[in-house]
Order: sequence, then C-alpha cells, then structure tokens
Amino acid sequence: MGKHRPNALQWVWYTFGGKLPAHLSEWVLHDVTCRTWVLRHILRALTQLAPFCVAVLLLPGPLQIRVSSMLLGLLVGLFYSMSAMVETNEHRLIKHGYPPGIGRETRAIHRDLRRTTREEARRRRQGY
Repeated sequence: MGKHRPNALQWVWYTFGGKLPAHLSEWVLHDVTCRTWVLRHILRALTQLAPFCVAVLLLPGPLQIRVSSMLLGLLVGLFYSMSAMVETNEHRLIKHGYPPGIGRETRAIHRDLRRTTREEARRRRQGY
C-alpha cells in the first residue's frame, strides 16, 4: 500500500459513498481487500448509521423506547449492510477506476497467500 491515506474529512466523504482523489485509489483497494476488510466495512456502516441513531435519541418520549428503537435500527441497518458487503465494496473499487471483480480476486489471492504461509510455517515446525 502507498503512503497516502485520506484525512478525516475525506474518509467521512468516502464512507458515505463519495469518490476520493486518484492518488488515494491504492488505499481504497487496500481498504476493501486487506485482512480486516469486513471490520472496516462494519465501521463504515456504523458511521453511516450514526446520524440516524442520534436523531432517534433526540426524539421526545421515554428513553427506553428511544434506545430500543435505535438498537433495532442498528441491527436492521447492519444486517442489510452486511448482506450487500461484497457488492458495495466492488462498487467502491469500480468508482475508483478498478475493473469489476478485482476486489474478490485480490481477497482470494491474499487468502491463498496467508494459507500457504501458514502451511509452510507448520511444515517447518514439524521438521518436514
């Protein structure tokens, strides 16, 4: 990955679906294909849901109902976000100039590389 990362304002823009400058496209590829890509997706989803949670908490009414509504909204929002996670990340990559399918292929390559590295380390420990 390159040394360029988005600043906080750029990251929020990116989180809500905005396109980052071209010099950050390598970071976008890293963001949606690294080992922690699922956690990063969840963080983006929670960031997108945060304004709605605040709005629900500011509504009048019993606190218990507002908190329950907020938690249910979070669960439903995270469910839908997770169900479209792969497609959403592919769309982010396409928006930043990558060909369709590159995210899935890159994650598969990383996964195979990690698996091979673990197997080689296990063989060395066992003396093969």
